[in-house]
Amino acid sequence: MSQRYILKTAFPTAANYKINYDDALTEEQLPIVKSGKGAALVIAGAGSGKTRTVTYRVAYLVESGVPLENILLLTFTNKASKEMIFRVEGLLKANLNGLWAGTFHHVGNLILRKHAKKLGYNKNFTIMDRGDSKDLLDRSIKEAGINTQEKKFPKGDVLQDVYSYMNNSQKQLSEVIESKYPHLFEMQTELKVVFSVYEETKKKQNLMDFDDLLIKWLELLLQHEDVLQEFSERFEHILVDEYQDTNTIQAQVIDLLASRHGNLMVVGDDSQSIYSFRAAEFRNIIDFPKKYQNCQIFKIETNHRSTPEILNLANDSIKNAAERFEKNLKAIRKTGSQPAVISFRDVYKQAAFVAQRMLELNDEGMKLSDMAVLYRSHYHCLELQMELTRRGIPFDIRSGMRLWEEAHIKDVTSYLKIFHNPHDGLSWLRILKLIPSVGQKTAEKIWKKIQAAAEPIETFLKKEIAGEASKAGQEGLEKAQKLILRIRGMTENPSAMIETILDSGYGDYLRMNYANYNSRREELEELGNYALEYISLEKFLSALALVGGTSAEEIVSAGSGEKEAVVLTTVHQAKGLEWKTVFVIWLAEGRFPSYLSFGSEKEIEEERRLFYVAVTRSKDQLYLAYPVVYQSREGSIVMKASRFIKELSEHRYEKWLVEEEEEKWDDF
Repeated sequence: MSQRYILKTAFPTAANYKINYDDALTEEQLPIVKSGKGAALVIAGAGSGKTRTVTYRVAYLVESGVPLENILLLTFTNKASKEMIFRVEGLLKANLNGLWAGTFHHVGNLILRKHAKKLGYNKNFTIMDRGDSKDLLDRSIKEAGINTQEKKFPKGDVLQDVYSYMNNSQKQLSEVIESKYPHLFEMQTELKVVFSVYEETKKKQNLMDFDDLLIKWLELLLQHEDVLQEFSERFEHILVDEYQDTNTIQAQVIDLLASRHGNLMVVGDDSQSIYSFRAAEFRNIIDFPKKYQNCQIFKIETNHRSTPEILNLANDSIKNAAERFEKNLKAIRKTGSQPAVISFRDVYKQAAFVAQRMLELNDEGMKLSDMAVLYRSHYHCLELQMELTRRGIPFDIRSGMRLWEEAHIKDVTSYLKIFHNPHDGLSWLRILKLIPSVGQKTAEKIWKKIQAAAEPIETFLKKEIAGEASKAGQEGLEKAQKLILRIRGMTENPSAMIETILDSGYGDYLRMNYANYNSRREELEELGNYALEYISLEKFLSALALVGGTSAEEIVSAGSGEKEAVVLTTVHQAKGLEWKTVFVIWLAEGRFPSYLSFGSEKEIEEERRLFYVAVTRSKDQLYLAYPVVYQSREGSIVMKASRFIKELSEHRYEKWLVEEEEEKWDDF
């Protein structure tokens, strides 16, 4: 898409500007900040000083005489909003009381408070947090008359995810079920009833959930002309940060608010649109020039973060995108080292290399906190967590809890633990409370019988144990007994035990209890593959216990006073962050890009943008790694390098061969 410049109405030249914008801003930033009225799209590349540009734009509007109450600044996080306001106040040496600024939800809340009665709410409505919303959905299941003891039905957490995505994407339930939750296909009728009860209860009790702050805001603007007139007249200038992350509701709200004056500046990077799973709509930013045909298009392509070599690789990768705004990141930094692409015999060699390289860099003077490991999915860091702990390298996981602290990992390992220690009451109680219609009291009663027995497992398998539960709980207890009986003979094969537990009901439990059941199942499957390395249950559980119960010792110099840790995170969690050294691991087809994206060109394109985000997090050194052979229950699987590596021009990176025997695994 070509860049265009169209003369717009300028601000009065007589304005007395205290800030020297010409000296403070780059040649790319200055025309954006000083642009006139009308619509503008700012494509701000990674590390290009986007926040600085938006900050100075707000200051320029204020100094140009635009009243504070006529400016609206919309952001995606409270932190971003506060940072921008703090910076503007520092520039102007004045407070900005009166300026409308904050997240979409914050501004929506302010407007809804004023006009709630028009929608049948009182202005003192309660905003439910995620926990409240989940509890209300659970109650709505009961009020809808659904007997969850007779049939498996998703819990409130899962329903919340379905309902939220349906609303934010503005899609029909049937469409959402077909594309994202096919296992709920036969429950659509019941889901509609539950959601109807949920809506009625919210209205009756003067409640709104977080999504309502957007949905009701849009409803207010569409159905009440006086409200639309009030706020479209008020907001003379609207600025939107991270526009590539907006969903269809947010885009509609922005268009309505800008309908009177047309002074709308949206800032973002189409190449960093990676949140479709939250209903973010890539087309909002791509189609902006079609919607606002007279808009100015600005680009900020100067990157202040990375070396030329890293940016060259990033540019080389994103040029393969099917649809994008043309831009080419340019470095202001001097030349550095070439990114490295490294293939490994297996995931353990990959983890060993990352850990070893971290120690080497630390010995050379680089802080551990200046290093990060990025991956597509949380379970990709399992082997690395083990290796870092073994070597005493402290790490901070940003993508979730340490895997062995996750509920689903503890659930499955509880089954394994009772075979290693049949008198482990914590594990028995955890297993028992997983059984439908078996509560705390029944679990305690059964545990007392087991505890008193010389052979706890044999006692649990007796028929009379099921009689301790209510009629509703007996079927579940009998299934649990059958599962214990099946895995009793597998104690020399912990991997097979995990697989059997997953396939004997726990997989269904995940689907009905967790919105992110797919990733949780993948984590358990990876745990099972990891268990292949151990020839006995005792050795496997000991390895997990040592990792889970040990805090890695610091390997910083004594007296440094500053705690250091490398960061482990998914790419989604890493967006907006930067480190001196970045390792991107598991860059193999099916892992990055995810196999879930295969068959959908739209999803593959988002995976490519995700790769672009990953590589642009690095300032100095970039390592792209993947295993060539992967051990699974089905045997050895040969992995191919990610298409995102294969698409790169070979002169954009160095190929490292860590060991001589790895040369035979080269698949470039």
